[in-house]
Amino acid sequence: MWELYIQPRTRDETLQLLAQYGADARIVNGGTDLLIEIERKVRSPKVLIDISRVPGLDTIWEDGDHVRLGPSVTHNQVVGSALLRQLAYPLVRACWEVGAPQIRNRGTIAGNLVTASPANDTITPLWAMGAEVRLKSVRGERVVPFSTFFKGVRKTAMEPDEMVSEIQFQKMSPKDRGTFIKFGLRRAQSISVVNAAVVLEFEEMEISNAWITLGAVAPTIISAADAEQALVGQYLHDSVIEEAAELAAHAAKPIDDVRGTAEYRREMVRVCVMRAIRQIRDNTYDLPERPVMLWGTTDGHFKPHDHATESHRADSVIETRVNGEKLAAPGSDKSLLRFLREDLHLVGTKEGCAEGECGACTVYLDGMAVMSCLVPAGRAHHARVETIEGLANHAKSSQQLHPIQQKFIEHGAAQCGYCIPGFIMSGAKLLEENPQPTKWDVEQAISGNLCRCTGYYKIIEAIKSAGTG
Repeated sequence: MWELYIQPRTRDETLQLLAQYGADARIVNGGTDLLIEIERKVRSPKVLIDISRVPGLDTIWEDGDHVRLGPSVTHNQVVGSALLRQLAYPLVRACWEVGAPQIRNRGTIAGNLVTASPANDTITPLWAMGAEVRLKSVRGERVVPFSTFFKGVRKTAMEPDEMVSEIQFQKMSPKDRGTFIKFGLRRAQSISVVNAAVVLEFEEMEISNAWITLGAVAPTIISAADAEQALVGQYLHDSVIEEAAELAAHAAKPIDDVRGTAEYRREMVRVCVMRAIRQIRDNTYDLPERPVMLWGTTDGHFKPHDHATESHRADSVIETRVNGEKLAAPGSDKSLLRFLREDLHLVGTKEGCAEGECGACTVYLDGMAVMSCLVPAGRAHHARVETIEGLANHAKSSQQLHPIQQKFIEHGAAQCGYCIPGFIMSGAKLLEENPQPTKWDVEQAISGNLCRCTGYYKIIEAIKSAGTG
């Protein structure tokens, strides 16, 4: 799939590597977009530069009137940030809508921006909050506003030797309220048919400024300028909201595709903007106080590696610890899923889709649940991986199954068996971070796992009954 995989230790090393390899190289962090593009042969980089364990790149901080995000900040780190819930709620809401917990544990905000799909969820709220991208190379640094960073569908202003070093945006003041609404074809793991971010500034109850951005309805994210202007100086009466929503729909320039017709998308813009403004007016935000992360007892940050810069070719040996045992095998030019199955012969982890859609390949990487089909095999070098084969190691006795495995037997939750390892891994990680999950918690935990047999009722019952509540 690629010829060379490198894990630099520092940001400066990363920039030197980009200068050296140029257009032949791609930075990989979460890999949740890039590995799919490589699998589909949309991109064919010769060199992958993995920065996911470079120290200091996954930081979120407040800086005067701005909030700044490092390039390794993941969607789940945003969801779990008390600072961002206060200062950037629309972004938090958008990150919560991305994929499933396993995807959010690896996928990054910077990666979402660089992929530059107009349907990507995090671009819309960041655009509404005046975001800029700080790009860095050995030649220097430049700051690019979103309006000029995005050049079209999957096209940006980045040069081959540049990396996103930081994302900065205006923090929301006490006068500001905002939200994000997404419409997809299913409740989880869905690409936006339409999404919308709305941020309103109030003086008392009167709107003094408005920002409305729309996703998946044009080659890039767009602003609904007429709708914004119609709100300024107004109070949020139903008639005002309806007019703004209609004007937003007129701003959309959608196309027909497999997810919806242009006419349907335009109508959904109206609906989403109306719902967003009403949510702001009625203060009916619905982000859970205790979101399901599937990062267990970790803090959601991957441990920086403490070895020299690692370079792997296809026949390079990966040294890893799987289920507590030190293992080594060549196989760096593939996904972690295929490395586990083909080279370590751990076949309990299943390949269902190879695109992060089905969850059958769920494993734990350094304590967090991830889709192993979207992780480069080299990322396991000097890392800790747990698979379904090792889950019983958590039982009280070596002769026992993990409690969740036992409950799957008792409840008859194991169906054809193909997807079951992924469900069990997701459920076990949920119980690790929340020993008394509700039915809603269980549903969120398995939102990235698909069953192709008879349904989810017994699976949900098994996971919930394995808790201590």
